Amino acid sequence: MHIPLLQDILILLGFSAIIVFVLQKLKLPSIIGFLLTGIVIGPYGLSLINAVEEVEVLSEIGVILLLFVIGMELSIKQLASIKKTIFIGGFLQVGITAIVTGVIYYFLGYSWNESVFVGFLFSLSSTAIVLKTLQDRKEILTPHGRNALAILIFQDIIIVPMMLITPLIAGESTNVGMSILSLIVKSVIVIVITLISARYIVPKLMHAVAKTNSKELFLLVTFTLCFAIAFFTSEIGLSLALGAFIAGLIISESEYSHQATSIILPFRELFTSFFFVSVGMLLDLSFFLDKIPTIMLLVLLVFITKSIIASIAVAALQYPTRTVLLTGLSLFQIGEFAFILSKVGIEYNLLSAETNQYFLSVSIVSMMLTPFVIIFSERIANNFIGVSKKMGVAPTLVLDKNISKIGDLNLENHLIIIGYGINGSNLAKAAAASNIPFVVIEMNAETVRQEKSKGLPIIFGDATQDHILEAVHLSDARAAVIAISDNTATKTIIKNIRYHSESLYLVVRTRYVKETSELIALGADEVIPEEFETSVQIFTHVLQNFLVPEDDIDQLVDKVRADNYQLFKGELKHPKTYRPKNITDFNITCLRLNSDSNVFLGKPLKELNLRAVHGINILGIKRKDEVLDSIHPEEVLKQGDIIYVQGNQNKIEQFHKIIK
Repeated sequence: MHIPLLQDILILLGFSAIIVFVLQKLKLPSIIGFLLTGIVIGPYGLSLINAVEEVEVLSEIGVILLLFVIGMELSIKQLASIKKTIFIGGFLQVGITAIVTGVIYYFLGYSWNESVFVGFLFSLSSTAIVLKTLQDRKEILTPHGRNALAILIFQDIIIVPMMLITPLIAGESTNVGMSILSLIVKSVIVIVITLISARYIVPKLMHAVAKTNSKELFLLVTFTLCFAIAFFTSEIGLSLALGAFIAGLIISESEYSHQATSIILPFRELFTSFFFVSVGMLLDLSFFLDKIPTIMLLVLLVFITKSIIASIAVAALQYPTRTVLLTGLSLFQIGEFAFILSKVGIEYNLLSAETNQYFLSVSIVSMMLTPFVIIFSERIANNFIGVSKKMGVAPTLVLDKNISKIGDLNLENHLIIIGYGINGSNLAKAAAASNIPFVVIEMNAETVRQEKSKGLPIIFGDATQDHILEAVHLSDARAAVIAISDNTATKTIIKNIRYHSESLYLVVRTRYVKETSELIALGADEVIPEEFETSVQIFTHVLQNFLVPEDDIDQLVDKVRADNYQLFKGELKHPKTYRPKNITDFNITCLRLNSDSNVFLGKPLKELNLRAVHGINILGIKRKDEVLDSIHPEEVLKQGDIIYVQGNQNKIEQFHKIIK
């Protein structure tokens, strides 16, 4: 039996695999490959796809799963914890972009409702491409990476209200007041259902399903929740996308959200690929080639306008110029959710066929340019800062100078901590506990304001800038620690520090050991790679459990660090025997006597005959705050005692079951 859709899917997947493979060799995102696939095999390309409508249905499933996973990854608690960055930065970026674009479109002679809708379209950026590129470049945890993520989250959320407002803008409702009231009532109902389900219903349901240990049932229930809530919101007049997003938020509040995400991701990736291919299929190549000068001019205008507006939004959050520029350059493109919204606009006659082709062309080109812009964004930002300095322009866009003041501190022979994340804050606590004078440089304005109010010696600023290093009296400092995630910024800071001081003791934190040699060559005295230091801590505790002498462990740790972690870089060499000879062949474990009816309580140890009957020896007893390390045969066990026993692991496990 011939199934036309099967043939089209085969063509789609085959071309996608080839094109994406080539792009992966070039280290470019897969999404660009899907867009190119759609252009090539679509009706305006080679016309290899016949079941276009069926492919679009599959792409709609991709949109549902995309929003579902976004909802699961966010969670209600997470949204609340970063609400300021998301809602202030995101609102400014989306709001200003929509207004500027809408005003320009209105003065070109279009109606107000079309102008507002086009403003909506151009305000959205590409979550998929931006985050994928930042992740590949290890920049997702940098200040500009976090800002871009926050603004993209706001865009992912605001797309749902935009879809709901679109019919009202189009004038589909004769009674706008009642439509708005109905929309508010429906939204309140959905929010109430979401909160109740997230707190009381779904966690219990997922727990009951997880107890069955059936992966198939867990998968079915997860998909059922997603599509059931999406169907419900669609039936009451809202959107499928809103339902999918809410379903994700509901599941995110359960402890099984990570497992649900892991099983959904492969399906999401597959169906999302259909979505981007379907977008590429919409592009009219003849129109694109005929209008290419106009299209490229529009792309340039979009690049400049959106970059500036996104930079303004981040500057309002009081970040330094470099972070402001890098964030703005990351968000210049038009994103995938704009394609979803454009279909709604076409349905309500808010987009003409010609305008839609211009929109598609500009969007697809901007998305394809995104990885290249992000790659060169550092150079662009540095050039801008360099030119601004030569022109005498202030090197920071931050308006609030209060948080940039250190106060009357006697900064001499002190420690400088650059970055107040987990490592930086822990180091500051240790320095304070040891009476070591220190000062912190941090680029998160809110963190600086909060910590400054607590009396912490902290300054707001970008340590890549010379005047910030001068402000913390670098030349008088004894040591400095760079504890940030941005590897590029770290290199610049090292160069700047060494320009001011050759004798300062400089410790640098990095995520990957491969960066160690370069950082030392630039001037770092010590480089602490997180990935291998974690391994050092793990094997230290394991060797202690195997009762390897502490001196031997310390010697091994020193050797690992001195050899730049070469032990971890080589291939695994299996020993000829299962257990090395220098590892002790016995186990020591501590157990607690909890039961008040234990048969071992109140009897002398010589009567219990533990070695002969149970195969264990008691080496020590901890009773309240006293440790009995000299055990006599007359000693009596009591309830609540912690006993240190030695013996075969199986024997210890059996004994533990008896004394519970």
